[in-house]
Amino acid sequence: MIRYELAPEIESKLKRITRKLKMDHIDLNRVRGVRSYGSTGKGIIARCHALPKVMQLALGLNAHYVIEILSENYNRLSKEEQIKILIHELMHIPETFGGGFRMHRDHVTRKNVEKLYRILVGE
Repeated sequence: MIRYELAPEIESKLKRITRKLKMDHIDLNRVRGVRSYGSTGKGIIARCHALPKVMQLALGLNAHYVIEILSENYNRLSKEEQIKILIHELMHIPETFGGGFRMHRDHVTRKNVEKLYRILVGE
């Protein structure tokens, strides 16, 4: 069974990353970090979830995003790789911040993650 818990330490890292990389389109008041335990997803380290438009309409809410960290996989990574994973997940959030996703094929790529990581660490 999968267990979830809020992850304020992940939210802190997301805040630092978005500020330093000037990801101003991301409203951190509507992004939450969550750790999961017990996932059987092989090779999955993290996921970005969005509140779908239909749910936004039905509940009268604006878009919200959740960055889920699969603890068993994420915790094994170096600090550098953990930050790159968070950058990767943040890159899925589109400029519109409307509940959609940016895809891997053109924007969320290893090359773009590496570029942003170098900016983050000041290289």
